[in-house]
Amino acid sequence: MALILLINGPNLNNLGNRAPELYGSTTLADVEVAVTERASEFGHDVRAFQSNHEGAIVDFIQEHGAAADGVIINAGALTQVGYSILDALLDAGVKVMEVHISNIHAREEFRRKSVIAPYAVGQIAGLGWRGYLYAVDGLSHVFALETDN
Repeated sequence: MALILLINGPNLNNLGNRAPELYGSTTLADVEVAVTERASEFGHDVRAFQSNHEGAIVDFIQEHGAAADGVIINAGALTQVGYSILDALLDAGVKVMEVHISNIHAREEFRRKSVIAPYAVGQIAGLGWRGYLYAVDGLSHVFALETDN
């Protein structure tokens, strides 16, 4: 059994209300339930967290990262500037899957660079809230590869 941290950054608490043409009508609570259910199919536990504050996200990673096997993170607008989040993830030594509901590569130029992506095992962008489920699948595959070796 693996522990996956599900971390969402600024404004993701407004899913379901915020720009539904980009992000859909699914709420963050809906996403957390769906991710927890998908992870349980693989025998994994999920600990979800959302904050609009970078330091709170770092604190969460520092507090729970040592016990975790993987992280699914949508850092929101901190994707491009969250070096302290990246450092916390690297210090935790966990597998990271980065998720974005919209396709950040097809949006404004400033959204296209991620400080996390070069260190993640994968990035899923533009597949809506279901990208979180694909992230669970991807991490589960990575965990399985590690146990097969």
